[in-house]
Amino acid sequence: MNANREALWQSRNEPIDITGHEAMLVELLDTLADLRPLTGKRYNRAMQGFARRGLPWLSKAQLLAAYEQLCAAGHLTYDSDLRAHLQMKPMRTQSGVSVVTVLTKPYPCPGKCIFCPTDVRMPKSYLHDEPGAQRAERHGFDPYDQTASRLRALEKIGHPTEKIELLILGGTWSSYRRDYQAWFVKRCFDALNGFESATLAEAQAANATGRRRNVGLVVETRQDHVDIDELRWFRTLGVTKVQVGIQTLDDEVLSLNRRGHDVQSTRDAFRLLRLAGFKIHGHWMANLLGATVAGDIEDFGRLWSDPAIRPDELKIYPCMLVPNAELYDYWLRDEYTPYTEEEVVEVLAACKAQVPRYVRLTRVVRDFPTTNIVAGNKKANLRQVAQERLRERGTPCRCIRCREIRRDAVRFEDLERRELVYQTDATTEYFLSYETAGGYPTTDRLAGFLRLSLPDPAFPHPLPELTGHAMIREVHVYGPALNLGDESRGEAQHIGLGTRLIDHARAISRAAGYRRLAVISAIGTQAYYARLGFELDGLYMTTALD
Repeated sequence: MNANREALWQSRNEPIDITGHEAMLVELLDTLADLRPLTGKRYNRAMQGFARRGLPWLSKAQLLAAYEQLCAAGHLTYDSDLRAHLQMKPMRTQSGVSVVTVLTKPYPCPGKCIFCPTDVRMPKSYLHDEPGAQRAERHGFDPYDQTASRLRALEKIGHPTEKIELLILGGTWSSYRRDYQAWFVKRCFDALNGFESATLAEAQAANATGRRRNVGLVVETRQDHVDIDELRWFRTLGVTKVQVGIQTLDDEVLSLNRRGHDVQSTRDAFRLLRLAGFKIHGHWMANLLGATVAGDIEDFGRLWSDPAIRPDELKIYPCMLVPNAELYDYWLRDEYTPYTEEEVVEVLAACKAQVPRYVRLTRVVRDFPTTNIVAGNKKANLRQVAQERLRERGTPCRCIRCREIRRDAVRFEDLERRELVYQTDATTEYFLSYETAGGYPTTDRLAGFLRLSLPDPAFPHPLPELTGHAMIREVHVYGPALNLGDESRGEAQHIGLGTRLIDHARAISRAAGYRRLAVISAIGTQAYYARLGFELDGLYMTTALD
């Protein structure tokens, strides 16, 4: 972020002196409370009216600060529903947690992929003018400063910060020195805790009962770096989810793009990650060198037809041609042609229609500034365009993200418990969920889910201490993030769905003959699982099923 942009951000977020404006601020808040949904256009229109009457123009962050001052002074009674209504960017926490993204320092990547941009100021595959990269560079890639800054920013725009998913991005995490990795994670935890600890273990212990708890830790790596030792190291750090670049399931296309591994490497890595309980977040790319529209649509189908793949979450990244990637030279030689906008939309629509209900499609199209794109599609809203095309065809996307219940209040009696069972090459997977009873399977909403993995006992487990254990890989209940101890206003997060799902997972595991049930707990969720009878047992938490 340059100095001008930083100064502008600071000016919009500095608290104002409300003295003399109390009555008009109360009137403004009453007006905004009736505008639902409170879109940016509606907010600006209301603000303009009050500005003409002499009230200083307030950003939403400033208005939230003013609201809290008015409540503290007794001019208003605090209303958590109104505070949530005034939030900026409410989507950021409607999945139930607040996400803090941090980037590692620039570092050589073991990959030689021709589609990947190289920017000496950034970790591999990132551009210096991407929003997250700008924040990281502004803080010198220091993990403490990045984390603390994002926490402050979230709080200023009205988001709870007591349940945090840490997303560590930046090339291939496993290629960094392990002492750097441990230091980086510790510094993130120090920022969450609000004080420095001597060791990573001390920082984790403090966070397990702290005010701001880490409820998920995500890293990204390559499949050819995943082995049994890496699984144990991930768990030592507290990792619960791993992002892996699948890119394509066509060995010829992988070779043309110099990816450096084959499809079998992805199968092998996913098997290890799944058996170790990790949530698997894949990246898949369209329009790579050697790909075609028809071939991409067929290749995407193999993500779900191949039992060894089947990720839990997915990002779809149509290849974007940038001048600092080797693929640019292929384009100059007329050896590569980017898809047109229409071709990209058709691929996205055809792919979204194939996504199973147990998968969360987290991103469609990479967030590169359009000024970096040399040729091909430059639109950033293609997800919406593709979804509209699916609606026109009567085949709406039913991935998890499209079905989340978000801010809506829900009663338990309006929900149904459902089971979706599918096979992988080494496990039987149960996707247990609570969904609205009406509209199934086209318009129902998802209130919460649990991923239960039953390893095939015929195969030796890569982590012998987990032999005979069923594994809970994820428990997620949706709705706006609530701080620890906050009262529910009907959000799915606080009507006991998590406990009910875990009880059902116990019953399934017991009936299938497993002796114990394990869970891949984040550091900040250990207390939650302890209340449900799980005990810390090495790198996991476990409970007997007798």
